[in-house]
Amino acid sequence: MDREVQQLVEMGATAGQARAALNKYKDVMQAAEKFFEGEFENVAGDDSGRAHQAHSSATSRDPDVEMDQEDDDGELEDDEGSDAYIDYDSDDDGGMPGDSGAPKVNDPYAGIFFSKDRREEVIEIEEQSVFVSVPEINEKVEVMTQGRWMAGCAEGGEQSFLFSLYSQLGQSQLSDLDGVCPCPSGCGQTVKRQQSDFFAIYPKFSTYIQHLQSKVPQRCPKCQTEFCFACGEKISQDASDPLWHCSNLQGVILGVGLFMIERLFEQQKEESEIKETTERETKRRKTRDIDDDKIDTGSGKTKGGVGYAGELKEDSSGQAEAQANQFAKDSKIRALLAEVRVYLPSLQRPGGARPSDYLPHPSSLTHLRRRFNLITSELLRNDSLADMSDRHGLYFELLEWLETISSHESLCSMMPMPIMRSVSQQTVVKKTNTSTIRERKIIYEGSASPRELLEAISLQAQAALKGLESSKPPEDPSPEPNEEQKRKTVVADKGKSKGDALAEGNFDETAKLYGFCNRLLATTVQIDRSLRELKGDDFVTRMHESLPKAYTSASDTIYVDAGDTEEDAKEAYVKWATSSRFEYCDLTIPTTDNSDETLNYKHYFNNEIRMLANASIPKRSVAIAKELAILTTNLPVAWDSSIFLKVDDTRVDVIKCLITGPEGTPYHNGCYLFDVFLGANYNQSPPGVKYMTTNGGKYRFNPNLYADGKVCLSLLGTWSGPGWVPFKSTLLQVLLSIQSMILCEEPYLNEPGWASNAGTPQSKAYSANVRRMVVKTAMLDALQNPPEPFEDVIRTHFRLKARSLKKQLGNWLREDDHRALASDGAEYSSAGRNSSTSINDFKADIDTLKSLLNDL
Repeated sequence: MDREVQQLVEMGATAGQARAALNKYKDVMQAAEKFFEGEFENVAGDDSGRAHQAHSSATSRDPDVEMDQEDDDGELEDDEGSDAYIDYDSDDDGGMPGDSGAPKVNDPYAGIFFSKDRREEVIEIEEQSVFVSVPEINEKVEVMTQGRWMAGCAEGGEQSFLFSLYSQLGQSQLSDLDGVCPCPSGCGQTVKRQQSDFFAIYPKFSTYIQHLQSKVPQRCPKCQTEFCFACGEKISQDASDPLWHCSNLQGVILGVGLFMIERLFEQQKEESEIKETTERETKRRKTRDIDDDKIDTGSGKTKGGVGYAGELKEDSSGQAEAQANQFAKDSKIRALLAEVRVYLPSLQRPGGARPSDYLPHPSSLTHLRRRFNLITSELLRNDSLADMSDRHGLYFELLEWLETISSHESLCSMMPMPIMRSVSQQTVVKKTNTSTIRERKIIYEGSASPRELLEAISLQAQAALKGLESSKPPEDPSPEPNEEQKRKTVVADKGKSKGDALAEGNFDETAKLYGFCNRLLATTVQIDRSLRELKGDDFVTRMHESLPKAYTSASDTIYVDAGDTEEDAKEAYVKWATSSRFEYCDLTIPTTDNSDETLNYKHYFNNEIRMLANASIPKRSVAIAKELAILTTNLPVAWDSSIFLKVDDTRVDVIKCLITGPEGTPYHNGCYLFDVFLGANYNQSPPGVKYMTTNGGKYRFNPNLYADGKVCLSLLGTWSGPGWVPFKSTLLQVLLSIQSMILCEEPYLNEPGWASNAGTPQSKAYSANVRRMVVKTAMLDALQNPPEPFEDVIRTHFRLKARSLKKQLGNWLREDDHRALASDGAEYSSAGRNSSTSINDFKADIDTLKSLLNDL
């Protein structure tokens, strides 16, 4: 079966219909259009029993999709009696045609799945840019070469559609038949097409559209017949806009428009990266100069403890200017996206759908998957819902695109399809006797689909709305300001300080965040509804099962198998921790009566929590909403160290945190509990954080973790160094600082003035003492008396880690210095060394812990 027949079969034709269409119409695209118009409906063929699948894309067969009727060689089976074939369009609910006793098939897409485990290698030709003079605008414009037109396409089948359209509308050197448009009346007159007719890249998309509107309607100089320059067919007299005449125009307009969007997006991205690199280097030089000043030079200056005793202040200058620049960039992309979106296939088009809306050009899906998907991927990988809300204009337009695409039968499949992203490029230069050819070998790999990326943001939006429950905006909020009003606001804010500019209008910010979250969730619902209507309930159910689950409720606890090897345990651990890192639960203390007395909480900050019961502080609610949005999907999860949060169901300002000790530190695999409260002045002030794993207030695990639970950290205002920045610093930053900078490799160095003692006997002795405290309290006691509400988390953590933890304990016992456990460990007296007692105590703790691990 040759390639052209294969393409038509993949669109739903039988082999006989495909051959008949190609015999009459040599061009595969024209043959496809005539087939869909029903011209070859009565043609019998060797596989005439195969019906067109109403719910599959009418454009191309996607390599991500595996169909049951494929054989091992990838060829579609043509046997009329193939058991794999099911007529999805029949009225017998999926039974075999002609077999009333066949089992019913409720899920016609049961044989279709989307896999990210794909890798494609593509060779692309780098062509020199071509420019032509355009008298209308009195300047030269670039003409998109064939290489630029086809760049970024990882699918062989889709490349053929792009090549076919470019050859038809451009001036190809491969055939004299391409690049010309014959008069449809049959008078023999032809009009030559130039590449610049359809593929010129104008400074503005609107100028390109105006150019097409003047170029597309052609009048034959011989017989005066008016015809479309893109498809060569007659234009009806009642055509209000020639650009809606045929799908060829739709394909080329989307291709050029998306290229312009992608180019603008990449240019802005490169500019931002260059600016960030420059700013980082400037900040690094300042930091280095400050550190040099702090090194002991004999004048009494000494370098402070690692990460804490520095005097570097957070530079918040230029924030308003950066926001204004970002707004300007977003406005350009948003405007271009809105202009191009008009030409997306849409059956809900104002004024009624056009012919190309019903039968999109096969390259439309290709353009969207290559160019728009990459932009979607970049924007939805933004891990900050707050940033998205601030840039809501751009993101609202993105959501409009996703809704329009998902609502069309031929395009909706790209929502759950993995995005093919370039992971490596290699340029190869080939020289011939006459020219030099530059080729790029590009490796593409599957990544998260648009729907999967949207899921992570949707989870953040749900968490943010939960945080906004206490300060919902009015039912009829004021309308969104127009672009001119927004510009005036930015100008007015330039003279204000950062705190003033960000603190004012908090109610408006509440409404903005509330509206954005609801719009985002509405788009997610709309996409799923469209997929359900077009693909069926079972398809959507399977898709949801494959989506990441960022957080669970306490009632969703399930058993996780550790497997047979450590690699199995690592994989199981990361999967379990990802779904368990953020959970809602009840942190209140149960009462025996039904009184209306203010609830008490199992929390260090219980008194402060009770004082804020029923309080409505809009600024605080917005800050908490943004915080929850970040935490749901950004808490670090790894075999080496993870952070788990439990948030009260009804008081989302009440939080408990568990951090597992990082590998390579004396805290490794221990469980460290912190009580966190987002107080009345949050986020203008840092959260309240109390360390709870202290063995009843006896052990000081670190110079920055006191036995009374005090956490010394510059972000919390309890240590010198870069402090809390209102409206910018986050709880996540605090938790990450504790995980990486306090639970560190040499905790002895965290004390100011001791930073030069790395590797000294004092530092090693301090770490050895920490290990003894960790085994006794953060491991053994945590297992025997797991703190609420982390019982299941702690037991699962130790059960999955049991094999590796036993080895770790053996190494710690061999490395122990045989000293007695000290509650602080900062200093040891010579009398503190007692081999027989201390080693036996430490060994007894380890033996008991190993026994508990075996029981798990």
